[in-house]
Amino acid sequence: MNFFSSYGLVIVDGDDKALKSMFIPYVKRELEEQLSYETVLPVGRKLVDQGYKMQVNPREINLFYLSEGVRERIVKEDHVYRVFGTSIRWSKEDVLKHVEEAPERFSPNVIMRPLYQEVILPNLCYIGGGGELAYWLELKQYFAKADIPFPMLLLRNSVLVQTTKQAEKIKKLSMTDQELFLKQHELINRKVRQISNIDINFDAQRLILKEQFKEMLELAKETDVSFANAVRAQETKQLKGLDVLEKRLLKAQRRKLSDQVVRLTNLQNALFPGYGLQERTVNFSELYLEFGEELIKVLKETLDPLLGEFLVIKQ
Repeated sequence: MNFFSSYGLVIVDGDDKALKSMFIPYVKRELEEQLSYETVLPVGRKLVDQGYKMQVNPREINLFYLSEGVRERIVKEDHVYRVFGTSIRWSKEDVLKHVEEAPERFSPNVIMRPLYQEVILPNLCYIGGGGELAYWLELKQYFAKADIPFPMLLLRNSVLVQTTKQAEKIKKLSMTDQELFLKQHELINRKVRQISNIDINFDAQRLILKEQFKEMLELAKETDVSFANAVRAQETKQLKGLDVLEKRLLKAQRRKLSDQVVRLTNLQNALFPGYGLQERTVNFSELYLEFGEELIKVLKETLDPLLGEFLVIKQ
């Protein structure tokens, strides 16, 4: 809160009784019909069948119960509602009555939270990261069944923050920021080809070989089909042989230039931990300790969630 107080930050207390009262009809429907489970699960399974990862797995009831020192999920067993891990139990009539009397004690989990957000603060558009939007897409049918407008979804831009030392290393290695986004084996192979003192490219030899076999194929046409097929097979074999030799030469040069390869991989691993985005691994506090209060100002001035570009910020 202190970080952004000068920018006019607004904070909403999601557990406020007045706000939770607006959500009473949806909490009741969740308890009675398990609406989120019935609508989200089929969509998630369909996405999995299409090769996508299911972002969130709904429970039969996607609500927590809040009381003094307790935040546990609500489950239904044999027509009895209970708070998991506690002795708190209700009949259907009692739990619905309790929702009316103390709505602040019923908290939506990750499945129902977007619906709660849109009930209390409707949005035309929701801006989020790739993972967030993927999980919002699982909820579209749920919103439709709950009769709540589903917002437009917009992928925000992402940021990579480079330290001064990292920027210097990139320069020394004659790399571009764009090359950092290559898959690691592609990056290594490209840079090894660039800095090697020999040409690791057999395209010229392939061209010569193809010209030679073109002449042989013309000769073969004057004999019989079987000979022509033998010429084509030999051409394919020798071209594959060149591919193998090129890969072996590249591998040998990678070993010879191992120091540069190590520096390349260490740099890329530092900027893209675990081959993923920096923002998914590096905590904001780590960058704040590195750059101080100036980081907030730079991010505020630089970031534009509607830009649609991946930004690289150099400090």
